[in-house]
Amino acid sequence: MTEDVMNRLLEAALVHVPFDGWSERSLRAAATDAGTDLALARALYPRGGVDLALAYHAQGDAEMAARLQAMDLSAQRFRDRIATAVRTRLDLADRELVRRGTTLFSLPQHAADGAKAVWSTADRIWTALGDTSQDLNWYTKRATLSGVYGATVLYWLGDDSPGHQATWEFLDRRIDGVMQFEKLKASFRENPLGKAFAAGPLKVFSTFRAPKLPDNLPGRFPR
Repeated sequence: MTEDVMNRLLEAALVHVPFDGWSERSLRAAATDAGTDLALARALYPRGGVDLALAYHAQGDAEMAARLQAMDLSAQRFRDRIATAVRTRLDLADRELVRRGTTLFSLPQHAADGAKAVWSTADRIWTALGDTSQDLNWYTKRATLSGVYGATVLYWLGDDSPGHQATWEFLDRRIDGVMQFEKLKASFRENPLGKAFAAGPLKVFSTFRAPKLPDNLPGRFPR
């Protein structure tokens, strides 16, 4: 019941965000349009526009994960699977709503929320692609993809090329850059200095483990 009300409020808010941003005004308008008591709307989205924006982002992540799960990507190279995942995520997004969200999360008081949202997208992509890493790689994969995804979103927001072709080319270049770095990292591990590093500082980092987060955290969608 609560989830249904939250979804109705979010859906009602989307028509107001292009004009009023992710704001308290949009939440009030959504409550009116959805026939929901304003006090209840504020209880469900206590930070108003911020929580609405995060709910919209999480909804897109969940839909992306579902679409990726339904795809057969086995014939693609792994770097192409990542590109497909990022393209799928952006195809699900409304550019004006994302632009308003980018403005909101550029504010210092909301920057951490924006970073967590991008990290969540990277996590959902890696999980959907079958990542099973548990050590330091769990963090580095998501940190690297967060950088690629964040840069691609900013490029996409200003891209008016047909079919966003310039964005997809930009994405390919960013992924190619990451793949080159991975090759250099693998080469480093094979040389004497790399082996010494692996036996020392890197051995400490290898004890890191991916966090085990419950699926019922606020704003966390089931996988």
